[in-house]
Amino acid sequence: MIPSANDTTDVVVIGGGPAGSTTATLIAQQGRRVTLFERERFPRFHIGESLIPETYWVLKRLNMLPKMQASRFVKKHSVQFVNAQGKLSAPFYFFDNKPHECSQTWQVVRSEFDQMMLDNAREHGVDAREGVRVHVVLFEGDRAVGVAIMEGNGFRQVRAKVVVDASGQNGLLMNRLRLRVWDPILNKAAIWTYWEGAYRDTGRDEGATMVIQTPGKEGWFWNIPLHNNIVSLGVVAPFDYLFKGRRDYGQTYDEEIAACPGVRDRVANATQVTGHFATKDYSYRPKQVAGDGWVLVGDAWGFLDPLYSSGVLLALKSGELAAD
Repeated sequence: MIPSANDTTDVVVIGGGPAGSTTATLIAQQGRRVTLFERERFPRFHIGESLIPETYWVLKRLNMLPKMQASRFVKKHSVQFVNAQGKLSAPFYFFDNKPHECSQTWQVVRSEFDQMMLDNAREHGVDAREGVRVHVVLFEGDRAVGVAIMEGNGFRQVRAKVVVDASGQNGLLMNRLRLRVWDPILNKAAIWTYWEGAYRDTGRDEGATMVIQTPGKEGWFWNIPLHNNIVSLGVVAPFDYLFKGRRDYGQTYDEEIAACPGVRDRVANATQVTGHFATKDYSYRPKQVAGDGWVLVGDAWGFLDPLYSSGVLLALKSGELAAD
């Protein structure tokens, strides 16, 4: 049952991704009432599959580590770089540089990982509601005092002491308050898809993230091995190069693979199993992170070039900082 117009809660969280689930869980652990609204129904697709070691510490606070350790997710021990001619660097093993349990992390399928995170929030007492769209954040003067949610053909209000915006790149408050600042240097774009049966290394290197340079134009591919013999493979390059004067995503993607031996050889015997996905102009930050009664976390706060797989870490860490 959706809360009635007269209901109040301590905290409303907008969005059930890793940032929203993290913030909600850590606040609920302190005995506060937290209501989370997620407009979609999980599981749902999302990009951003590669975790880095520092996620360990937030996952530990969330009591997520046992679930991650029992999961099907591919274990990630390292990252490796490949130049435009296909020459490999030595692997960078996390454990060799920081001998700790945290140095083994995971390559995750986000539909599964995000579902685990949201379920974990519920286990900690979060009232998490899927399929509920937050229409607007309510303000009294400059203070956020709750949200209006869509229910059927009408709206209901849910009042709260604090509103956490974890609405992702849609940036509900960022757009309303005109806070978004696009990064003029990191003006990149990406095209990606998924392959079955692509080449992958074995043993300790099986779960390594590969960062493969493209010839010229400052571009690069990510190669992320997932479970079920699937690989996530995407190309990142300046926006104008990828999208201006080129016909469609698929043709551009195929042309970039053909020009990059380090990638071409890896998918030579693989089968593409999804269509192409694309995102444009994705590096941004806010002019203001928080205000009276509101705070931004995760992609609703900002997004960087994904070269170092920082997205989920920033989601978890910003959620942790906001909750504390």
